[in-house]
Amino acid sequence: MIRRIVIKIQDWTEDKLRHLCGRITPEKRLAVILVMFLVFGITSLYIFVSAIYQIGKNEGQRIEIEHIDGLKLQQKDSINQFNFNNNGREQD
Repeated sequence: MIRRIVIKIQDWTEDKLRHLCGRITPEKRLAVILVMFLVFGITSLYIFVSAIYQIGKNEGQRIEIEHIDGLKLQQKDSINQFNFNNNGREQD
């Protein structure tokens, strides 16, 4: 069911794109492709350069690791029955 819906959406999108691209001239298609290539190329370079810049930014800082404290349980807990064996009676 979902697969058929996805296939219908893909087919509809492909038909619309083919219809839109079929209307423009080959020179305009080339211009659109070059603009898209330029935009994606500049975005890729920006991400690459910013990632390299971020590598050495935190070099002087170290991550501090702390130990986890033990969990404090209640004295009369249903899980902790073996430590307090009073069989449900109140102790004086």
